[in-house]
Amino acid sequence: MSTTSPNAAPLLVRRAAVLGAGTMGSRIAAHLANAGIPTLLLDMIPAGEGGRNRLALAALDALAKAKPAAFYESSLAALITPGNFDDDLAKLSQCDWIVEAVAENLAIKTALLVRVVPHLAPHAVLTTNTSGLPVKQIAAELAAHKQRFFGTHFFNPPRYMRLMEVIPTA
Repeated sequence: MSTTSPNAAPLLVRRAAVLGAGTMGSRIAAHLANAGIPTLLLDMIPAGEGGRNRLALAALDALAKAKPAAFYESSLAALITPGNFDDDLAKLSQCDWIVEAVAENLAIKTALLVRVVPHLAPHAVLTTNTSGLPVKQIAAELAAHKQRFFGTHFFNPPRYMRLMEVIPTA
């Protein structure tokens, strides 16, 4: 994918993944589902009992109860597939857009992104949803993939926060 060519085809996001099932990651996944995009929601495997996908499943449960509502319609939750970083990274090869939304810790973000890169489709875009870390520092370990990596920032809750406001002049 060339970002410098004016003739480059636009990216069609048919499937996405969100890395991190915390407050922001889960709500970004819900926002993608609201747009009709099947989305993987992956997180780490927690210690103890309760299942390997426990964090992503708990996030889906919290989304169902969220106020204000995270989904346009509750049935859209079915577009989100829970998983974990150890078992499901290979599924990223089916995704067009992967959004990293883990803890605001440079070491955690870069370690995960380095694990993710081998599983990306050649056309896939990888973004970080950092709110405080310099994107350039996060990208330092991804030098060979700079053309497909950039920063995005969703405001919480993504479904309700306007990213642009139009102010009438009259």
